[in-house]
Amino acid sequence: MTWHTEELVGFDLETTGTEPWEARIVTAAVVRTVPGGAPRRRVWLADPGIRIPEQASAIHGITTERATAEGRPAREVADEVAAELCGHWDRGVPVVAYNASFDLTLLGAELARHGLPSLTERLGGRTPGPVVDPLTIDRAADRYRKGKRTLEAVSAEYGVALADAHDATADAEAAVAVARALAARHPSVAALAPAELHEQQIRWYATWAKDFESFLRRKGDATAEVDGTWPFRDAPVASREGASR
Repeated sequence: MTWHTEELVGFDLETTGTEPWEARIVTAAVVRTVPGGAPRRRVWLADPGIRIPEQASAIHGITTERATAEGRPAREVADEVAAELCGHWDRGVPVVAYNASFDLTLLGAELARHGLPSLTERLGGRTPGPVVDPLTIDRAADRYRKGKRTLEAVSAEYGVALADAHDATADAEAAVAVARALAARHPSVAALAPAELHEQQIRWYATWAKDFESFLRRKGDATAEVDGTWPFRDAPVASREGASR
């Protein structure tokens, strides 16, 4: 038995924007999956407390009006999502998130924004994990494959159906399916224990970030910087200073 044939938990957020330290949660999904069994889903709709830009609504389909009318307070949603994830980590179950550094950093920012305990604090000082990020693994395992690395594109590559992209539940379930398919295709990935895979992804992500930064600089952006931390990005200096005032 290897990690990809056992219980996995999918996690996804749909948000107000693309900057994890500024964007807010709109919808969230945590999906517990066991091979051969029916998935167990928890889904949240939040009132983010700010207007949802039209560009974001066009992607995930949630308008400001709907979020205000039907969504729960963002503080409650962030607290419950964090508690759910930490409950699974306490049981030793890996959490799968596509582009995990975005979703987990954003969740951490929401917890801080509302004065709630961080994921690390909820785990008694232990670093959250293990995390499985199919994007980070795919970049390392099939480095030279051409084409996009969006969830839709990588799902197609691994034969995973994704009929409702940018729905948090559909994306969380697709991320798990891609993780399982990816490990099945790459035995060296499947052979790693979840904790080992987590540590390997830290190194893989740092390598990718360094290579991407070099690429951007070769293309003319002399000051390009790509944060190589995974799965939690450090807050920009301005954000840290603002939070301390």
